[in-house]
Amino acid sequence: MILINAENLVFGRIATYAAQKALAGEDVAIVNAEKAILSGTKEFAMKKIKTRMEMRGKGNPEKGPQYSKMPDKILRTAIRKMLPKTNRGKKTLSKIKVYIGFPEELQKNKPTTIEEAKAKNLKTFVLLGDICKLLGAKW
Repeated sequence: MILINAENLVFGRIATYAAQKALAGEDVAIVNAEKAILSGTKEFAMKKIKTRMEMRGKGNPEKGPQYSKMPDKILRTAIRKMLPKTNRGKKTLSKIKVYIGFPEELQKNKPTTIEEAKAKNLKTFVLLGDICKLLGAKW
């Protein structure tokens, strides 16, 4: 099992790395999802996520895609969209677990960091947890 600590790592690069490892057949667990970094300003990130959350069907606005506000679900959705849209992708997604914080059962394992996912030379960034709290998430 690969245990990834998402603290101070770029959101998209974590998702890509986890998807590749899961497709290779390994189990992946990501902890501290709320501490992942989104590059760009807070306003840009809020606009991008809020636009996606407000999308509704024209026929019945009550129906339509319902997106979560929780950081672990947002990261898991990003990984899901990087996987193939086949049975293989569904089986692969079951090998990926995303957690808020660091759960007790994973404390004995040593987390790995991804060198290529570290935030280097980012002038403006925002934490995924901060965006989720602004959207109204509570954990």
